[in-house]
Amino acid sequence: MPFIGPAAPGSVHVMTFNLRGPEDAPPHGWADRRPVVEEILRTERPTVVGTQEGKWHHIRDLAEALRPAYDWIGLGRSGGSKSEYTAVFYDYERLEVLAYDHLWLSSVPKLIGSRTWGNIQHPRMLTWAAFRDRADGREFAVVNTHFDHMSPLARSRSAHLVRRLTARKLHRSRWPVLVTGDFNAPGPGSRPYDVLTEDGLFRDAWGTAKERVGDEVRTFHGYAEPVPGRRIDWILADRHWTVERAGINTFTAGGRFPSDHWPVQALVVPG
Repeated sequence: MPFIGPAAPGSVHVMTFNLRGPEDAPPHGWADRRPVVEEILRTERPTVVGTQEGKWHHIRDLAEALRPAYDWIGLGRSGGSKSEYTAVFYDYERLEVLAYDHLWLSSVPKLIGSRTWGNIQHPRMLTWAAFRDRADGREFAVVNTHFDHMSPLARSRSAHLVRRLTARKLHRSRWPVLVTGDFNAPGPGSRPYDVLTEDGLFRDAWGTAKERVGDEVRTFHGYAEPVPGRRIDWILADRHWTVERAGINTFTAGGRFPSDHWPVQALVVPG
């Protein structure tokens, strides 16, 4: 039975899903986890999915498995197909792409692979896309990102970059905005969260949902059973959205996990 399930016309089902890029030993290798990831996506049929950590072979495999219902937008964080993606998958039957771009979380955001804020181990990036909903003609944008896991400074400045992108580009284009990501920081009380939610620019889907599906659990679990704890994977919605439902999907199949993160999902409507 779906956790949230396909969105009816007029609503958008959004998911954020860290796919786990590094290869782990069985039973947590990609070959073991891939069928579980595919089952979640086919069952839930989200309108749009922001993924993190997926490398080219992960993205290629999912694209093949989900074709023709879904298409995707993305670029490796080191350019071309190199390294991890912040790929955005979307319901091709429902959404038309209006525009998209990739930015690096640095002081030179248009320079591929740039690292300037203390994110010394890996470049970090975001992918954004604007869509027209074929069901009702409404337009909206999604920003998908993955903040640095080591540097608090990099996470804080990355949050400010997302704010600037939203204010200077996306809102000026009159697009309501959703943000998905692995922020490598807990929700309320963390600096990235406070930067993104101050002045009401964005609201946490989990915190503002009319209905919460399931319990609040650690979204990074490291292949362990669900336990209460920090949510480092969030969905944020600006003031143009109302969050009907939100939840953290702890689905496993035959004892196999889809990833070392649980996907987070929300059903949102304009207004």
